[in-house]
Amino acid sequence: MKKYNSDEEIIQGIQADDVEALRVLYRRNYHSIVHFVYNNNGDEHDAKDIFQEGILIVYEKLKSDSFQLSCSLRTYLYSVCRKLWLKKLNQRSRYIGKIEDYDEVISLEEDESYFNEETDYQNIKHSLLMLGEPCKTIIEDFYIHRLSMADIAEKFGYTNADNAKNQKYKCLNRLKKIFFSLKDKKVETKTV
Repeated sequence: MKKYNSDEEIIQGIQADDVEALRVLYRRNYHSIVHFVYNNNGDEHDAKDIFQEGILIVYEKLKSDSFQLSCSLRTYLYSVCRKLWLKKLNQRSRYIGKIEDYDEVISLEEDESYFNEETDYQNIKHSLLMLGEPCKTIIEDFYIHRLSMADIAEKFGYTNADNAKNQKYKCLNRLKKIFFSLKDKKVETKTV
């Protein structure tokens, strides 16, 4: 198993569709995002939603050939999630004016297209629902609840951790296909 010690290695891993790189990105950043959302009028459900949406946005950006990262990957993900949460607070009329930050933040004006509409958020939620079981639970158990592959194998009755890992990989690919097909449909209907 490859170790991902630097941002460059994580980015290359994500671009090569190595799920372990995505897992490292999750593991290294989840708690700071949860902490930020909790301390700024959010709850556990809000934090998970914002983090999932932020991860998908960063994932899509990293897969794009034209994207150039000008800060640390952690700072970029934190900034994306922060902007998503501020938008959500504003929609709920709960914006308190002063936000308590726990990490470095960058301006994301050049990425405004990701935040102008609620469609990505809705597509993520809808994609997870369309994914169905057991895939939805496998992905949540692995990325959110941080269960090991051995624990997931035992929970779902797989013969070993490798079989569970293969199933998780298939589930993640299905989730990506569903998400991007929904996103493509939205783009088509807007241009018509």
